[in-house]
This record gives sequence, structure tokens and C-alpha cells, in this order.
Amino acid sequence: MFAIARRALFRPSRLFRSLSTPPEHEHAVISTFDLFSIGVGPSSSHTVGPMRAGKIFCADLKELDLLDKVRTVKITLHHTPQAILLGLEGSDPETIDTGTIPSRYENIVKEKSLLLAGHHRIDYDMDRDMLWRWDQVLNTHPNGMRFSVFSDAGDLLATNEYFSVGGGFVVNDKTKVDENLFYMGVDKKAVHAARLHQVHAPPEGEHPHAAVSETNSSTASMESSATDLQEDIESGLDTIPYPFSSGNSLLELTKKHNMTIAQIVWDNEKSFGYSDEDIHAKVMRIWSVMDECIRTGVSSPDITLPGRLRLRRRAPMLYRRLMRGFYPGIASPLTGPRIAAGSASAGMIDAPMDGLPNHAQVTIDPDAPTRLRPSPAVSRAARVVGSFDHAVLPMPPRKTVIPAMDFLSCYAIAVNEVNAGGGRIVTSPTNGAAGVIPAVLKYILEFVSDDPEKSVVTFLLTASAIGMLFKRGSTISAAEGGCQAEVGVACSMASAGFAACMGASPETVLQAAEIGIEHNLGLTCDPIDGLVQVPCIERNSLGAVKAVTAAQLSLASDGVYSVTLDEAIEAMRLTAADMSVKYKETSLSTTVKIPLTVPAC
Repeated sequence: MFAIARRALFRPSRLFRSLSTPPEHEHAVISTFDLFSIGVGPSSSHTVGPMRAGKIFCADLKELDLLDKVRTVKITLHHTPQAILLGLEGSDPETIDTGTIPSRYENIVKEKSLLLAGHHRIDYDMDRDMLWRWDQVLNTHPNGMRFSVFSDAGDLLATNEYFSVGGGFVVNDKTKVDENLFYMGVDKKAVHAARLHQVHAPPEGEHPHAAVSETNSSTASMESSATDLQEDIESGLDTIPYPFSSGNSLLELTKKHNMTIAQIVWDNEKSFGYSDEDIHAKVMRIWSVMDECIRTGVSSPDITLPGRLRLRRRAPMLYRRLMRGFYPGIASPLTGPRIAAGSASAGMIDAPMDGLPNHAQVTIDPDAPTRLRPSPAVSRAARVVGSFDHAVLPMPPRKTVIPAMDFLSCYAIAVNEVNAGGGRIVTSPTNGAAGVIPAVLKYILEFVSDDPEKSVVTFLLTASAIGMLFKRGSTISAAEGGCQAEVGVACSMASAGFAACMGASPETVLQAAEIGIEHNLGLTCDPIDGLVQVPCIERNSLGAVKAVTAAQLSLASDGVYSVTLDEAIEAMRLTAADMSVKYKETSLSTTVKIPLTVPAC
């Protein structure tokens, strides 16, 4: 992983070279808790992944006894200075206090000082030590970064290159085998071997974890370690009870063993060393964070989102207009059972909750005038009504309430406004698409389900199986595939989860997933000003509505369909390959005339 040699300074950068073939994965079995990870907004590729990369880099420096020798760190990147610097200081996206992020970043820039791994302080000057490469397009993956550290004498101690490939996953250009391992920043030697299995093995003679100088490790030792790891990987695959690599193979497993998709995923999780109690608690923890994110979004006292667009928050206003609240102290008393967010057991059915976090203790009086209305001083444009002296008379103004659509939209917008504000979210499967799955699941729990815990487990495990297929067969990164890879995949996952909660057969569940992605193919990612706001927030709302519609269509089709999920995933892969790079998360499209600023997210 590391190249410890002075001559590395003079070699052409591998970070910006072209690779002729994209990496492929041999199987789709990763952990649900790799796919659904708790992080911080606004971007899994530009915030969660880079923060993890910075933390991983420092952890490896400590492992090689190099951290205390570092006096300078140089960073070469395309995006995301804020997340990288906080990662280098030892912060993790799952546990970082989101309220401290802006002030910590400002302090680093102002004081020109960086606390590596939380205890080793060095001088750090953004203007001197951070090199931006806006002019480069990377074939390995567009979201690339390189860290290099130097001693007092200016000698290069170590250097490493990372790619943030969507959903918070981080890969290294030299060790492709480490994707699922590195992404969580866990101990390399403690990860189940099956989660590391990839097509691309390390170069012959190269240690799969670290390429160190000859003074630290012999060539024979590195070859032996690489062989040992490969044997561990192959033996680890044998312990996965139900490995699947495609929708068809997953469907065959459900038929052969008379199991649902959620049951298949549950038993695979057990092979990773989790007990039944562990899996249940972790799934419920994921939902509790999603639910708390919705609560935070609909109760936010802030009027606008951060960033120079000054986009107005809509979730609180939308929630108020629905005139029916499910969170105590916001619109009306809680009625009916629900899953307690943030409870110690993360899965208990509870009545109205006490002791909520301070940020959730927001009271909105449904009879009070909204705070989000423009002040009287703001003039409104005259409303064009139409001529009343015409054969076709204008329609009178009216408002329509469509409860399902309104609630889905409100929940999805709430999550993505929290994400845009740098709050705590769940990558599902990415931050930019984080509102679709929580919105659909929340709707099921509030309006459909009579067994909330069962619905949460069934929905999230089924959705994760679909996400695994997309990650293997195509991509979940907007930088690689446009928004079809984020909101499109999230829509497909939510469609499958909804159908599963309706008691659909595995075949119908996969068809729901196919419909969900089929009508998102070609969706571009062209965010205004590089912010995860426009059109991202509204797009999550539409993705949630599409997901329920897709599931309903599959339930009504009774097994009659023309396109399989595997074919749709391949179509998405080909569409992504043919899509112009300017429509892949770059804000370079000519459709919006707002220049891209350096993102500090």
C-alpha cells in the first residue's frame, strides 16, 4: 500500500494515469453494513470516502512507526479538502460531531496546523501543501487523492493513492483487493476474507497490504504474504452459505432453499461472524439514524441551506402543511406504535418518546404563521391568470393533497436537506441519494405495516441485496455513472424493499427493482455550483415516489415482464460508459451558467 522510497518523487503519477479496463468484482456478497454505513453529509464520494481515506492513511503510518517522524504532508486531490483534513486528524464519519466540522476546518486553515491521528501536530499550509488537479480526468475513478508525508530533512517517508468510488467505499490503485476492507477503516487482519475477494490481485511479488522498502521487508516475505492472503480469500468464500453474483443466481438460491431474499442476506451476514442479535441490532441502528434524520429535517429551525445558493429549506413547511405529525412536539401527539429512534436497544417498539436529543426538541405550532414565508417587503410577480374573454377559460386555482406522494416527498426532502447541511445520515447507497430509501421505509411503517421491526429488517436486507448487485455489475458512483448510479440505484433498492414488505415473491421483488432502475437510465448528475442541493434534493423526492410506483407495477404484473434485473444493470453500465463526462458529477455541463467553486464539503 505504501511506497517508501525517495525515487517515488520523480516517477510519473499513477494517480493520473489511464487504466485500460475497469475493475470487476467476482461476487456480490458484501456486508449489508458496508453498503448502509452511517456517515456525514453532503457527499459519500467527497466527504465520507475521503475522510475515511485520511484516517486509514494515518493508521497505516502508525502501523509502520512513521507517524511521529512526519513533519509535512502533501495532498493532491480533485475535491474535498475539509473531509480529508478531518480524516487525517483521526475523525470518522460515523462518529464525528457534525456541529464541529466547520469550526475545526476553519481553525486548521487559520492556524496552519494539523493534528495527525489526533496527537501528532505538524505545520500545514493549505496554499503550500494542497495541490488541486482540476484539469485531470481519471480513468481509474474520477474521485482520486494522494497523500505524501515527509521528514524534517525533506525525505519522502511514505505515499499512497486512494479513490473514493461511491457510497463511502475507498480503493487503492495498487491493492484493488482491499476495497471493502479499507472503506470502513478497520484492522486489515481482522476482516473476513470473503469480503476482500476481488478479480484483480496485487502485482506479482507485491504485498497485498503494503509495498514497503527493502529494508523493512524481503521480497520473499511479501510473496509469501500475498499467497497466504489469496488462500485465505478462497477459503473464506467457502464459508458464505449463499453466494450470488447476479439477480438470476440470487433468484435460484431463493427457489432452491425456499428462502426470501432477506433471509438469504441475513444468513450471509451470520457467516461474517455476526450473531442473530448483532444483525438485528445493527439493522435497527441503521433505521434509527435514518428516522432521526427525517425528524431533524422536518423540525429544523434553519431557513436556508449552507452554500452561496442560499436554497430555502422546505421540509419543515411541507411537514406542517400535512397537518399530521409523527414526532412528539412537532405537529401533534404521537399516535400508534413506532420504532424508538436512538434507543439503547435500537429496535424497541415504543409509545411517545421522552428524553430526545436537544436538536429534536423543536415545537412547531400548526396554527402559527410559517417562518419560511418571504417578508412583506419582498415583492411578488403578478400572477398570470389568463384571459376571461376567450373560448377556453382559465382554470381556477386550487390545491390538491395526495397523501402518499406528499409524505414520501416530505420525508425524502427532509433527509437530503440534513445531508446538504452536513448532518448525520446513512449512505443508502450514497449520500446524494440518501433520502429515497428512508422515505419509502418511513412511509411503510407509518401507513402500511402492522409489524414495524419485521418490516425494517425485511426492507433493508432486501434493498441491500439489490445494492450489492449494482455495485458488482455496474456502479453506485455518480462520478462514474451519473445520477442513475445514485438516485436510480436507490430507487431500485427501495422498490425491491417495498415489494418484499408487501409479501411479494422473490421474482416479483427483482422485477420491482428492474422497473425502478429502468426508468432512471440515463439520469445525469449536474449539480448547480457543485453542491448536493439542486437538483439532488428534489430528485430524491421523485425517486421515492417512483420506487413505490415501480413496486406497485410489479405486484400488479403477476410475473409478466420482458426485461430482467441483470439486463437492466448491464444496460445501466453501458449507459454510464457512453455518458459524457461533463454529466457525471462535475458541474461542467453547459445547461447551468454558474461556475464551480472549490467545494469545502
